[in-house]
Amino acid sequence: MTTEDLPARFPPGFVWGAATAAYQIEGAVTEDGRGPSIWDTFCAEPGRVAEGHSGAVACDHYHRVSEDVELLRGLGVRAYRFSVAWPRVLPEGRGRVEPRGLAFYDRLVDELLAAGIEPWATLYHWDLPQALGDAGGWPQRDTASRFADYAATVQTALGDRVRHWLTINEPWCAAFLGYASGDHAPGLRDDAAAVQAAHHLLLGHGLAAAAIHAGDPSAQVGIVLNTYPVQPATDRPEDVDAARRIDGLQNRLFMDPVLTGAYPADVLEDLSAVSDLAHIRDGDLDVIAHPTDLLGLNYYSSYVVQAQADAPQGPSSWSGSPHVGVVDRGLPRTQMGWDVDPDGLRRSLVRVAADYPGVPLYVTENGSAYPDSVVDGAVDDPERTTFLLDHLAAVADALDEGVDVRGYFVWSLMDNFEWAYGYTRRFGVVHVDYDTQVRTPKASAAAYRAVVAANPAVG
Repeated sequence: MTTEDLPARFPPGFVWGAATAAYQIEGAVTEDGRGPSIWDTFCAEPGRVAEGHSGAVACDHYHRVSEDVELLRGLGVRAYRFSVAWPRVLPEGRGRVEPRGLAFYDRLVDELLAAGIEPWATLYHWDLPQALGDAGGWPQRDTASRFADYAATVQTALGDRVRHWLTINEPWCAAFLGYASGDHAPGLRDDAAAVQAAHHLLLGHGLAAAAIHAGDPSAQVGIVLNTYPVQPATDRPEDVDAARRIDGLQNRLFMDPVLTGAYPADVLEDLSAVSDLAHIRDGDLDVIAHPTDLLGLNYYSSYVVQAQADAPQGPSSWSGSPHVGVVDRGLPRTQMGWDVDPDGLRRSLVRVAADYPGVPLYVTENGSAYPDSVVDGAVDDPERTTFLLDHLAAVADALDEGVDVRGYFVWSLMDNFEWAYGYTRRFGVVHVDYDTQVRTPKASAAAYRAVVAANPAVG
């Protein structure tokens, strides 16, 4: 696949963007009144993050906004998906607003608009204020209410210029990696707490969406879900059931309540093995199903699963689904160990459009980690370039099948703090030297820029 093959396959007005997240790039974690987040605490615990890394400095974006907006301008994108750091705006998670924190995002939005780039604001990309973590975090119902207050605060400050809002990024990760497997902050291993967290994250989404619409009924509001195609290894009943369970936990547990106003009955039955589900109250699903204007889909890979008696037991990222193993298909893998399956993106888009019709779709993250380095002032990253173009072709295939997909945001604009992997994984189309903070666009950036430049900007 070459850049010449792609542009004609996208409609006029298709949104081309890049994405980042606050804790992964901003740094400045103790400056201008920012409070600590659960990720600051998690990083300080020995053994939690590779090589003891943290987001304390990251890409120093907090001090390099103008430089990074110029990177976006050079990439040619027309939209930038960034996240707002909750503890930078409300250091204790509630109550007192830090004006210097809001001023940072105010400046970012203004600089984006001056560069002709539409700001897309994500309100929660996992950096829960530590004060709310100390109060119990997402397993506690009150956190959802505090999130709605925070959303209203940010909307009031930026809503005159920000038209697109994404409430929660990947609630599956926040719930199950944070509270079940312990791989992410706050690092708990409690399946029941993870199930509660998943519900309250969705409740927070609904409350925040309503708060944003109350401030601006014309705002475009959605949630970001990481959906993955899940297929059984064989047609054996036990493998088919394994796929049903994982698809339920990974996809339908989040899609169904947001887009249909009901949890899937089979998933609730599965989860009853680890939770009494008493945290789900009357009226909650009406809140969660607040009308959504768009749906963000993050895609990195796909799963083929099988029943496996010796699969690891106990708290896991797939709470309530023991005895499930992932099949090695022999596909190429990224440095994350994830299978490279571009057609999985097409299948995800087609499936969501068929099962939940009527909501515009955006690919809000898609990218790959590979080791690379600067040689003679340049970064040649052929694997990432191929990954990018092949996945863009998969989006075009979905469009050909009639899917209402309206935009694509590459992950990520630049190399950054990759959560528990620290700085050992590079996802950016721009290389970052973490010692000098020098940014170097990679060959993949040039390939993406060529596609964007050839695609019509308006309908």
